[in-house]
Amino acid sequence: MKTMTEFKPGETLKVTLAPVSRLDLIKYAGASGDFNPIHTIDEEAKKAGLPGIIAHGMWTMGNLGKLFTPFLEKGFIKEYKVRFAGMVFLDDVLTLKAELAETSGNDLFFNVKAVKENGQEVVKGSVHFRLYDAV
Repeated sequence: MKTMTEFKPGETLKVTLAPVSRLDLIKYAGASGDFNPIHTIDEEAKKAGLPGIIAHGMWTMGNLGKLFTPFLEKGFIKEYKVRFAGMVFLDDVLTLKAELAETSGNDLFFNVKAVKENGQEVVKGSVHFRLYDAV
């Protein structure tokens, strides 16, 4: 695996998640404290006008952060901005991507997105990753 310092603009980090499960969302509700029933109970989601339960937007955003986990020994996410662009339902398969846009010294700037199998972008944004100074 490449180190973060070896990445060049245009190169991409990518991972495909397992299909979204009800258990994923129940666990996230417990961890986050967001117990809105549209995320865990079919009937409540339907009462709200949805075709079924939807994943928490922050669940999807948090998963995008996984792209950087292998590099946290050498740096950290300094800034993370996203815009939610679509809903994620049970059994959706998301591909998470981070494309390096530019570098400046110890600062790396990525465009990030989460994309459903049908090509729909459901989250997009940017990550500013800062490398620790060499010791």
